[in-house]
Amino acid sequence: MNYITKNDSSYYKTIIALFSGSFVSFMILYSMQTLIPVFSMEFDVTPAVASLALSVTTGFLAVTMLIAATVSDSTGRKRMMTLALIISSILCILSAFSTSYTSLLFIRVLQGIALAGFPSIAMTYVSEEFHPKTLGVVMGIYVSGTTLGGLSGRLVTGVLTDWFSWQIALLVIGGISVFLSVLFWMLLPVDVHSKRTKYSLKQLWPSLLYNLKDRKLLGLYTISFVLMGGFVTVYNYISFVLMAPPYFLSQTLIGLVFLIYLVGTFSSTYMGRVSDQYGKQTMLPLTILIMLVGTLLTLSESLWLLLLALAIFTFGFFGSHSIASSMVGELATNYKSQAASLYLLCYYLGSSVIGTSGGVIWENFAWTGIVSTICGLILIALVMVIMIRVELRREVRVEGEMLDKHGETVKRMG
Repeated sequence: MNYITKNDSSYYKTIIALFSGSFVSFMILYSMQTLIPVFSMEFDVTPAVASLALSVTTGFLAVTMLIAATVSDSTGRKRMMTLALIISSILCILSAFSTSYTSLLFIRVLQGIALAGFPSIAMTYVSEEFHPKTLGVVMGIYVSGTTLGGLSGRLVTGVLTDWFSWQIALLVIGGISVFLSVLFWMLLPVDVHSKRTKYSLKQLWPSLLYNLKDRKLLGLYTISFVLMGGFVTVYNYISFVLMAPPYFLSQTLIGLVFLIYLVGTFSSTYMGRVSDQYGKQTMLPLTILIMLVGTLLTLSESLWLLLLALAIFTFGFFGSHSIASSMVGELATNYKSQAASLYLLCYYLGSSVIGTSGGVIWENFAWTGIVSTICGLILIALVMVIMIRVELRREVRVEGEMLDKHGETVKRMG
């Protein structure tokens, strides 16, 4: 098959295109996180309601993504991704002209639906179009684009809001996104290995139900839901802590705090490599425990210790996410793409549901309540790790018993 390899002239163009696309999608998606305290004050809404600017987008993205992946089978990968990026970029510009919080949320809902046409389809495009020997490198570059895009969205909005206004910040992000989306369209080769099939939901539900019946995968989906929910909750409401006494940080400095995300870029790669060496079942609970340590350290009143705690927490999260997501592909016996889609569904739903619910906890119990909640979520994740181990051992035991019975049958027949 005619895969894209390093010797092809289109190799680096395709990588630049995929990096640009992942950068845009996550920059738009998380550009609102730094603005949650700003929206709370400007529109006179509670922190929980203000967090909907992020949560409604991730929520609708999560649900729509399952359908978008199936639709792309008939429309084509490149066309679907290009439309997703351009429409969401234009909507980002329109969001800067929102006259009410309701209209802003409506645009963010549309963005979530539009953005659903990129993440899972981009990963499918990479697996279909690139030579298997280059998949690891290309996927790593794609993931780095998502990390840097999310970081840039938070950083740009924080700085420009402090210097000008949140409207100017969103206009700038929208303009950059339109440019990069056009670049994506110009550079990305048309997909040639995707099999065009007629769009049908009848093929979707059986594959989803098959994976939902697997207890090991259910455990990973639960881990994805609670850890991502806890991660987003911390970063949603840490801005309120840093703006208040004794820190009194400006929007610019709070935006710079998100540079800690770079720790996650290192962690996801490093812990993925270490887990290959020492085993994913060993390293997954370790990374989750690192999250727990980071969570507890955020109770410190020292600014430097608080920032260190966020770095430890971020390291643990991206490490656990990297390991858990790779385990999905290993443990799924059939319908692997749908299994991955369900993992991402729970990932974004956790961001949406828990991220918003955390606002209620913040309003009533302050940061101590947030920390207690995150610790509870982490304990649930650890229980799921134990459940997965038990289930794997049970399957090994059952398989061994079946082999023994088969051996006895062969002996009798002999």
